[in-house]
Amino acid sequence: MAPLTTKPLYFGSYLVTSQVFHLTPLSFALVNLKPLLPGHVLVSPRRVVPRLADLSQAEVSDLFLTVQRVGRMVERVYKASSLNVAIQDGADAGQSVPHLHTHIIPRQKADLDSRGGGDAIYQMLEGEEGDIGRQMRQRELERPKFPTVDNESRNPRSEDEMLKEAEWLTNEMAQEESR
Repeated sequence: MAPLTTKPLYFGSYLVTSQVFHLTPLSFALVNLKPLLPGHVLVSPRRVVPRLADLSQAEVSDLFLTVQRVGRMVERVYKASSLNVAIQDGADAGQSVPHLHTHIIPRQKADLDSRGGGDAIYQMLEGEEGDIGRQMRQRELERPKFPTVDNESRNPRSEDEMLKEAEWLTNEMAQEESR
């Protein structure tokens, strides 16, 4: 399946066109390099801005309608009973890529009991495993070289894995929009 657009899409300074599974005139949804839980995706405005307050009214509306649509689809296809929807609005709030983005994380009953309960997701977002910027920078550094071993519990996914998920979710979004 071809990408949704031939124009390059950036998440901050990172080219993510192949990870994008849903596009609107002002927003896009992409699969995550290192999801905290299966189905963890991001929704971002097309215009690269660091903060929610930087968006126009039209961009805010489009972003949140896209979050709602993508969240409904993610909940359905990942058989979730709930969602975490989170924005880290600025560096001091934990934002690691200076491009506004909304995390959509599908949840199931007791899915994080082994990590202390449902609120553990916030520590995961704030901690090293939620540092998308570090993960993207590491991915950029590793591209021309042999891949390094990631000793963390979550391993970065390959371009092919993310492309396959993006293609699958593109089809799922088409089904969602026809409902």
